[in-house]
Amino acid sequence: MVNVTPDSFSDGGRWFDPADAVRHGLELVEQGADIVDVGGESTRPGAARVPLEEELARVEPVIRELSRRGVAVSVDTMRAEVARVAVDAGAGLVNDVSGGLADPDMPRVVAASGVPYVVMHWRGHSHTMDSRAVYGDVVAEVREELAKRVASVLAEGVAESQIVLDPGLGFSKNPEHNWALIARMDELAQLGYPLLVGASRKRFLGRLLAGQDGTPRPFSGSDDATLAVTALVAQAGAWCVRVHDVRPNADAVRVAAAVRGARS
Repeated sequence: MVNVTPDSFSDGGRWFDPADAVRHGLELVEQGADIVDVGGESTRPGAARVPLEEELARVEPVIRELSRRGVAVSVDTMRAEVARVAVDAGAGLVNDVSGGLADPDMPRVVAASGVPYVVMHWRGHSHTMDSRAVYGDVVAEVREELAKRVASVLAEGVAESQIVLDPGLGFSKNPEHNWALIARMDELAQLGYPLLVGASRKRFLGRLLAGQDGTPRPFSGSDDATLAVTALVAQAGAWCVRVHDVRPNADAVRVAAAVRGARS
C-alpha cells in the first residue's frame, strides 16, 4: 500500500510527496508486490474526511505515473469520482472500504469500468465506527451483511466476476471480532468470492503484543505478527493480503501456496 496522506495510522506523511510515493510504489514491486494500492484519504479511527479535490490531487498523479511504468495499481477510495479518475489514469482495481455505502454512485462507476471491485464490510465512517462494533456472532453477521452488499452492487450492474470481498478487520470490529474472522475465514469464503484481508500493523496486533504494563506494541513493531496472519489467511485460501512490509509477506504467501499445492 502507498498512503498518499499526512495522517494514515502507520506511515502517514512518509509518501505524501508524489515523487516519494511513486518511488515507494516501485520499491514495493521490486519486493514482490503484485498490486500497489494507492490511497489519498486515511480511514484510521477518528480520521476526518478530506475534500474531493484534495483526494484527487493526491492520488491521480501517483496512479498515472506508476501505471505508465507498468505497475498494476489499485485505488483505495470511497468516492465514485475518484474511482473514475483513477481508472482513467490506469488503476485496474477499485478498493472501496465502504462497500458502496459511502457513495451510491460507486457501483455504477465500477460496473462501467469493468475492473475488479473490493467490497469491504463497513458500518460507518471513521469517527463512528468503533461505536458500531456490536455483534452477537460477528462472523455470521459480517457474512450476512457482505451478502447484502453483494446483492446491492450486482443490482447496480457490477458483474459477479468483478467482486472481491474484504471482512474489514478493524473497521467496526474489536480485537476479539478480528480474531474470530481470521479463525473462521472459511465461512466467509463460502460466499463464493475471492477474499482480501488487511491486517497489517492494525491496532489489534499491537494490543496482542502489549508490554507487561499494557502499552501496545508500536505499529511498526507488529510486522512479525502481520506475517503470521498473512500465513494463516493465505493457508485458508485468501486471494490477497494488503500489507506494508512486502518481501516477508510475499514469502509467506509462497510458502502457504506450496503447502496447499502439496495437499491437492
